[in-house]
Amino acid sequence: MTSAKSVTRSAPSSVQATTVASSLLTVQTPGPGFSDLTAEAARFIADVHARDGALTLFIRHTSASLTIQENADPSVLVDLTTVLARLAPDDEDAGWTHDTEGPDDMPAHVKTMLTGTSLQVPVLGGALALGTWQAIYLIEHRTRPHRREVVLQFIGSQ
Repeated sequence: MTSAKSVTRSAPSSVQATTVASSLLTVQTPGPGFSDLTAEAARFIADVHARDGALTLFIRHTSASLTIQENADPSVLVDLTTVLARLAPDDEDAGWTHDTEGPDDMPAHVKTMLTGTSLQVPVLGGALALGTWQAIYLIEHRTRPHRREVVLQFIGSQ
């Protein structure tokens, strides 16, 4: 149990959500791995003059996903790729029954289910409220390059 003395909270603030701004981000992936979308998300927030609210990112695919992860040490992404491959291997002997688009099809769906198709990031004072070592990534789970679409939507005040 956490002691009350070790927890602090800032005073609540509120804004009237007067803006809904949306954009479609198209990403050409090189194949399996992580593509950093943080700069594009920040650029969208700046372009719509967002002040306070929330940015939702939603990927329109079932074989690629989104995550927020560490951006300081590249070995984190290598290890995450390794663990996803162990959890849902894409070799032909893995025993998947759904293989319509190849042996990497079903494992890609499993990896997406494990990592997710949407994220929400608070926007405070016109900036993404990410932690110091956090970045927004698209994870490509298929073995070939793909064109992926991510919907960006800000709801809040300007």
